[in-house]
Amino acid sequence: MRIETKLDNESKPAVLGDYSQIIHICQNRNVDRIIVALDERRGKFPLEQLLYCRLKGIHVDDWVAFTEQLAGKLSVENLHPSFLIFSDGFNRSDIFKRLKRCVDIIGSLLGLAFSAPVSLIISIVIKLDSTGPILYSQERVGEDGKIFNLLKFRSMRIDAEENGPVWAKVDDNRVTRIGYVIRKLRLDEIPQMINVLKGDMSFIGPRPERPFFVDLLRKEIPFYIERHVVKPGITGWAQICYRYGASKEDSLEKLKYDLYYIKHMSLFLDLVIIFETIKIVLLGRGAR
Repeated sequence: MRIETKLDNESKPAVLGDYSQIIHICQNRNVDRIIVALDERRGKFPLEQLLYCRLKGIHVDDWVAFTEQLAGKLSVENLHPSFLIFSDGFNRSDIFKRLKRCVDIIGSLLGLAFSAPVSLIISIVIKLDSTGPILYSQERVGEDGKIFNLLKFRSMRIDAEENGPVWAKVDDNRVTRIGYVIRKLRLDEIPQMINVLKGDMSFIGPRPERPFFVDLLRKEIPFYIERHVVKPGITGWAQICYRYGASKEDSLEKLKYDLYYIKHMSLFLDLVIIFETIKIVLLGRGAR
C-alpha cells in the first residue's frame, strides 16, 4: 500500500510513502480525509494507523463509498458483497412499488395516446422506406431474469443480424434511412410503452439487454446479474450519465450507474432522470 497525493502542477500523483507513514504524513500535511482504495484487504492492512487517524477526527472513506458520493456510481471493480449487504439504500416499500406501477400505467396510456399521430406517420414511412415489418420484436432479459419480447419501430434492415447478434456501432450501415432519423430522436422506442403497460418494463430502470449478451457479460463482469433485481426501463440513470453502450467496457461502466440507481431509486430520482432524458432527446445526444 502506498500513499499518493495529486499535486497542483503535475498530471500524475506523487508517492509520499507507504502505510507505515500514514500518521506522520497526516500530521505534517494537515490531511482531513483519507480514501482507502484497495483491490485486496487480506494481508497487510493499516488498521491501527487508520483507526488512530479516524479517532483524531480525520475522515476515512472507502473508495467505493467515496466514488458513489462523488460520481453517482458504484465502483464495481472494488465492490465487495458485504458493501451491498450492509450499506444503506435498497429501500423499496410496497407503497413505492405500487405508486411506481401506477405512474407507469398512467404514463404509458397517455404516452401511447399522444404519440398515436406520430406513430401512424412513422409506420407509413417505414413501410415505404424498406421491406419488412413495422414493429421489431426482440428477446430481452427482464426482472428476475424473465425473458420478454421488447417492441420497437424497425430501424434496421431485416437481414441486420443474419450472422448473429452484434453490438450497434456509430454510423451503422444496417440502419435504414428512416431508421437513422427515428433512432436519433428516440422515436423508435415509442412501442416500448406497450411493454410498460404489460408490466415487462418500467419507464425508469436499467436498459434491458439481450440474453446472448447477458450470458456473455455475466461471466466477465462482477455483479452484472444484480441489475435484474428491478424492472428494466425505457430510460435510466446510466442512459443520462453515460454514452450509448456498445461494448463490454461500456457495459461495465453502465452497470456502475445501474447499481447506483437500484440502491437509491426513488420517485425524486425518477423525476430527475425523466427531465434529463427529455433534454437528451431534444438535443439528439447519444443515439446510434
